[in-house]
Amino acid sequence: MRAVVQRVTSASVTVDNQVVSRISKGLMVLVGIGSDDTMTDVLALSKKILNLRVFSDPTDPGKMWKANVKDIDGEILCVSQFTLMANTTKGNKPDFHRAMATEPSREMYTTFLEQMGQAYKPEKIQDGRFGAMMDVSLTNEGPVTFTLDSRKSEYVDPLGTPGVGTPKKAATP
Repeated sequence: MRAVVQRVTSASVTVDNQVVSRISKGLMVLVGIGSDDTMTDVLALSKKILNLRVFSDPTDPGKMWKANVKDIDGEILCVSQFTLMANTTKGNKPDFHRAMATEPSREMYTTFLEQMGQAYKPEKIQDGRFGAMMDVSLTNEGPVTFTLDSRKSEYVDPLGTPGVGTPKKAATP
């Protein structure tokens, strides 16, 4: 699973000129589900999003990166976004074969939302409308934006410095 997480002062989703959901201070999360994602990915990504320290300390606003969305009693607006799974390495047309098919993806996305609600406050979790053409509006605070991947929680050090984000070597057959 992949997510783009943005710290926002407000965000909303509109479908056919009707506001479907709206939040104030919190996180806007675009969620992409891959064809091989499992419940392990749902749990890892939801935990990471809820615990990511992207806000100032509520008791000392000058201290950044001290609080997560739960600490500030913030809201979360999630939007299913299959295009996050696109392969754009060949040509100019995105390839979406890595995205999970519609119905299993709908089920996993629902499970993801339920998991977020169980781990936090269900009334603080909003979402768009799965599969709909949505207008997403937000005011990114900072701007602060992160990309998360349940299979790769940190970027690999490009220089390959041992012990600094380098992946373990795969066993050779």
